[in-house]
Amino acid sequence: MESIINSFFLLSTTTTSTTVFISSLVLVFITFFFINNRRPWKSSLPVSSSSVVVRRILLGTMGWPFIGETLDFISCGYTDHPQSFMDKRRLLYGKVFKSHLFGSPTIVSTDAEVSRIVLQSDANSFVPAYPKSLTELMGESSILRINGSLHRRIHGLIGSFFKSPYLKAQITSGMRKLLLQSMATWNEDRPIYIQDETKHIAFQVLAKALIGLDPGEEMEYLRIQFQKFIAGLMSLPIKLPGTQLHQSLQAKKKMVNLVLKIIRNKRINNITRTQDSTDVADVLLNDKSEKLTDELISDNMIDLMIPGEDSVPLLMTLAIKYLSDCPKALHQLKEENLELKRRKEDLGDPLCWDDYLSLRFTQSVITETLRMGNIIMGVIRKALKDVEIKGYLIPKGWCVLTHFRSVHLDENYHEAPHQFNPWRWQNKDMSSGSSLCFTPFGGGLRLCPGLDLARLEASIFLHHFVTDFRWVAEEDTIINFPTVRMKKRMPVWVKREN
Repeated sequence: MESIINSFFLLSTTTTSTTVFISSLVLVFITFFFINNRRPWKSSLPVSSSSVVVRRILLGTMGWPFIGETLDFISCGYTDHPQSFMDKRRLLYGKVFKSHLFGSPTIVSTDAEVSRIVLQSDANSFVPAYPKSLTELMGESSILRINGSLHRRIHGLIGSFFKSPYLKAQITSGMRKLLLQSMATWNEDRPIYIQDETKHIAFQVLAKALIGLDPGEEMEYLRIQFQKFIAGLMSLPIKLPGTQLHQSLQAKKKMVNLVLKIIRNKRINNITRTQDSTDVADVLLNDKSEKLTDELISDNMIDLMIPGEDSVPLLMTLAIKYLSDCPKALHQLKEENLELKRRKEDLGDPLCWDDYLSLRFTQSVITETLRMGNIIMGVIRKALKDVEIKGYLIPKGWCVLTHFRSVHLDENYHEAPHQFNPWRWQNKDMSSGSSLCFTPFGGGLRLCPGLDLARLEASIFLHHFVTDFRWVAEEDTIINFPTVRMKKRMPVWVKREN
């Protein structure tokens, strides 16, 4: 939910020849960013009286006026080694350094402890920071932007619901049904594109969990509008008719109207319940707070659909990619899942939430996929006051980029970090979703409330895929910027098991 770059440019390929073109577009974007915010580059650098007492001097460079080091950051992202921007500066300046990225003076943290403290800080010290176009699309009431008691209330309600026994049973059976329906249509005489299939399934699962919407015309309408909506998340911050941002805003209005209709029907029919609510909208409707208006609920339902488009489907896709390249891991995963399948069939019981999450090696595969894949490369926070962490001063008004990828691929924390090795997690408890050196779901008060749901969806997909099919994957490569994705959408040739 807090990826620093969600959809900078919707490009299907990346080559050296496109980098200059992309860089030119970025320059235009940043120029418009500053025009729109009416804030000159020099005025964004704070004058801090406490800066003279900093125990550790923050090294680094601010780059060019206005654009800072953004072009270099993006250019590295489009190469086969997107980590090169961070690696070069860590060698020169240390694990915490200063820069100027995406229109703001920025402290970059590749230090696990510093990043953890930033993520766990309260809203009095740091708040989320997003590009102008993204904040326009999310609106003032989005869970991604609100702070304080209202954020804690909504986050807590959603988190509790995703842990409820009723949802666990409903989601498990619902996703299994959707998955098996989709798999039944797969042909053995042409490739299956895993990235497309998982996006289709995950979006339907999430729409059902959030607003109780079943597959049909309304679901398809919502999906089409959603595609138009996310296309503008990182567009130029110009709302004139014909611009991408304007089109995305219009698409969101259409989605909000549909969700509002569903919510008002729930109120009219009085079908919400205080216990065993059927979806997230029910939970928020049952809350007695007058701040949770129908409009606020509708806006947040749409924002919460973003992971269904990106994070969870890519987790499943990358797992297939890594398993295809590691026969030993695939063999052990398949044996574990076949053994569970045989045991449940002997008992005559369907698989439940706890069954899927009890697959220890499967969970290790998912954890290792999250570590290596870095679907969310990091998050940005903005300092509301001067903050000192481990002797480093983060001045008021500056942003902090907590770069997860650097920690996840740091050999000081993970042996042979570029090697897919799910066995490294076998004796570690990852039930909390994060640790000092593993933060794929963020951390602190904004730890993703749907992390268990993400693991469940990936577990169900992997279970049925490896027990029902054999496959041969075509050669494909991972693109890391602006979003993590497969260049060819991960084509595989499947053959059903007897």
